[in-house]
Amino acid sequence: MNAPTIQIAHRQHQALTPRLQQAVRLLQLSSLDFAQAIREAMGQNPFLEHEEANEPDQEAPPDDFEPDTLMSSEPERAAPSTEIPDAEPIAPAASSEADDGWERDNWQQEGSGSSTRQSSGDGEFNVFDMVPANVDLRQHLRMQANLLALSDRDRALVGCVIESLDDDGYLRINLMELDCLQELDPVVDVSEMNMALNLVQSMEPSGVGARDIAECLRLQLHLIECPIQRELAHQIIDHHLERLAHRDCTSLAKHLGQSLEDVEAACERVRHMDPRPGWRYGTADVHYVTPDVIVKKIRGQWAATLNPAVVPRIRLNQVYADLFKRHREGQHNEMAAHLQEARWTVRNVEQRFSTILSVAEAILRRQQHFLEFGPLAMKPLGLREIAEEVGLHESTVSRVTNNKYMATPAGVFELKYFFSRAMPTQSGGSCSATAIRGLIKDMIDAEDGTHPLSDAEIARQLARQGLSVARRTVTKYRQLLKLPAVEQRRRHPESQS
Repeated sequence: MNAPTIQIAHRQHQALTPRLQQAVRLLQLSSLDFAQAIREAMGQNPFLEHEEANEPDQEAPPDDFEPDTLMSSEPERAAPSTEIPDAEPIAPAASSEADDGWERDNWQQEGSGSSTRQSSGDGEFNVFDMVPANVDLRQHLRMQANLLALSDRDRALVGCVIESLDDDGYLRINLMELDCLQELDPVVDVSEMNMALNLVQSMEPSGVGARDIAECLRLQLHLIECPIQRELAHQIIDHHLERLAHRDCTSLAKHLGQSLEDVEAACERVRHMDPRPGWRYGTADVHYVTPDVIVKKIRGQWAATLNPAVVPRIRLNQVYADLFKRHREGQHNEMAAHLQEARWTVRNVEQRFSTILSVAEAILRRQQHFLEFGPLAMKPLGLREIAEEVGLHESTVSRVTNNKYMATPAGVFELKYFFSRAMPTQSGGSCSATAIRGLIKDMIDAEDGTHPLSDAEIARQLARQGLSVARRTVTKYRQLLKLPAVEQRRRHPESQS
């Protein structure tokens, strides 16, 4: 039997220190996540504080400064103006009036087109009085229900259906499974719930209260004035919705026995219907991109600067740090760890933005023609080129370009947008994939709708321009541009007129 043995071996391996781990974590965060991480760090670490603009340097505490005095006389610090604002706007306070009266007042204001304006108690004008009231879908439907002559039971059923709608305006659950039905006596039957649903579906916006996309479109058929076209659209919605989604008008014309121009006209009317009627009301949850770098042309030269809105003014609270050094004892290991982490955080924040700016400037030097002439002038660029120029590792450049954005006169682009692999040309040069996608988009935009270009024809036209691109590559780039296929782009001559 082999006896167990102990061997000692020397081995070298790389390990990230806690500071480097924090630096890497902060570097790969987006601007919003980074701002959240800094706010959490400042809330947990007493040695971190906001740095106010034009604030004089902190003075060291006097020799007789005691901790009790510090805690009792700490000044309140306001949040800096450079802190990233929250995405949600501030809504005016809700009124405390009764629901029925409140709904009637809002209905009258909406009908007159005037905004909510209330006078403050002291008679002074408040700017928030001019902010229009936000009416969501359920409030809008309840206002219409209040105008109907309904019994208390029917009004309760209609309100139950309204409250069960989702943000799209759809009823996603079964009518008889609504929670509020259990509170009514006698028991509600199916006919009563269908009546309540029909009342909701008759309200504005058209299509509200539908249970699927086909029912939503059917509820909007009355908007089509021509009876022949309305009947044709009804058949398409009921039996050929999948062909409509694929824009297969030729197959639709064969199945319906109608002319191609009539089918295309009916399909065009259906496409203009609203598949999500609930989106017209309420505040949409819109997430805006905050650029990390701003590019401007100054005296004929392109220059990149950091966006001050994403750079937090954070610093080490020197008063607390000096006070801790003066009264440091062995049992304060946790405070010592907080002080060390605060110093790391301040240095890593500076390093993050210094790295982002250096990488953005290197990209700008390589892609100046893109800012001048658009996507067709984009040069091939790899992570290794930027890494060698800046003196970083490729993985670091990859972290920098992920979820970081650059604002240019041509729009806001993610930093990784400026990287693309080289495509060889017949002349021996190279062209970026972004430029080829730009060419494909220009070709499709300029094509004749009656004779659209197929992917094979686009590949042949690119070859005549010296770009060897396979047909399947053209298909992939066209799909990345979210452009439909050739048959879906084809238009009948008479339908265009």
